[in-house]
Amino acid sequence: MSDINVYLPKLGESILSATVVRWFKHEGDEIEMDEPLLEVTTDKLNSEIPSPVKGVIKEILVKNNQELRVGEILAVISTEEVEQVVKEEKKSAPKIKAESNQDFLSPAAKAIAKEHNLSENELKSISRTGAGGRLSKRDIEEHLSKRGNATEQVKMSSMRKAIAKTISKTAEEIPTASLVTEIDVTAVLKLIKKEKENFLKKYGYKLTITSFLIKAITEGIRFYPHINSTLENDNIIIKKFVNLGLAVNIEDGLVVPVIKNCEAKSIIEIAKNVAILGEKARANKLSPNDMSEGSITMSNFGMGGALIGIPIIKHPEVAIIGVGAINKRVVAIDDDTFGVRDIMMVSLTFDHRIIDGMYGCGFIQEVKNYLEKKASSEL
Repeated sequence: MSDINVYLPKLGESILSATVVRWFKHEGDEIEMDEPLLEVTTDKLNSEIPSPVKGVIKEILVKNNQELRVGEILAVISTEEVEQVVKEEKKSAPKIKAESNQDFLSPAAKAIAKEHNLSENELKSISRTGAGGRLSKRDIEEHLSKRGNATEQVKMSSMRKAIAKTISKTAEEIPTASLVTEIDVTAVLKLIKKEKENFLKKYGYKLTITSFLIKAITEGIRFYPHINSTLENDNIIIKKFVNLGLAVNIEDGLVVPVIKNCEAKSIIEIAKNVAILGEKARANKLSPNDMSEGSITMSNFGMGGALIGIPIIKHPEVAIIGVGAINKRVVAIDDDTFGVRDIMMVSLTFDHRIIDGMYGCGFIQEVKNYLEKKASSEL
């Protein structure tokens, strides 16, 4: 019988701190081993911290929205046996109906509802568009805008604060430059259209342009390896592996799951990884391992309809690729005729301390060559 300290564990290779989102237990509550104790957030993901032992919560040492470093104490759990009378009281106590999906509110939704003093009845009256019929933060914000308020103050979520911190570090430390090119993806889209049904039946997941983009970036890095590096003091560390981060929007912010060792993967294997990580991201089930060790990132603005975007480099990486929406355009073809083609704009933003403009041009040209001339023969 003793007291056990619960510490903030290491949540990823480069993660040194986290912010408390919410506690699932209170002081005096019983808890089982591996039962979720609290939820924390970083600039990469939200994680549940499980209890290392079975016992009773003796003391909670940190509050919601408090930031702490890896290794700091979160709580103290007493492993003394719970008195039988407490167990008997719990057996005889009336059972409380479990919270349904529709009653569940995310921490962000709860915070904005509390800030604006929304009653339970008012919350029930709001149209719900979240997963499983849940009330999302966006639903509440739209409801508030229809109230006719002249202004609205929305507190930043813990994840948004962490993202802001990382972006500020990039802006302060990295001198960036950007290049943009247009790529004809007509042949790739024809291949996808032709193979998509058989591909789904055979492998169980979709074939999309994203997989070909990842392969194109990986091929470009073969010829221009500095794109896939980091800067440590005066040393350029060139990675022998291509771990590509795929920026995914979720309700409370942006997460970047990482497809590892792309250089050793086929289009089929990449498509599988894209499908699995995308599903986990949308279900908020990404693990720290899913988010770690990225060496370069791709952000697809085209998913939101934007033609082009210049994304911010994800520190400590040295480059990021931005992908715009695909548009049909009438263009001149090599034989001096005109045709309707599927055109996509792609940008490369890079750390100018390491990569020069012509080097960046060479890389983005390799990406273009792969998508226009090689990708359609992959399957």
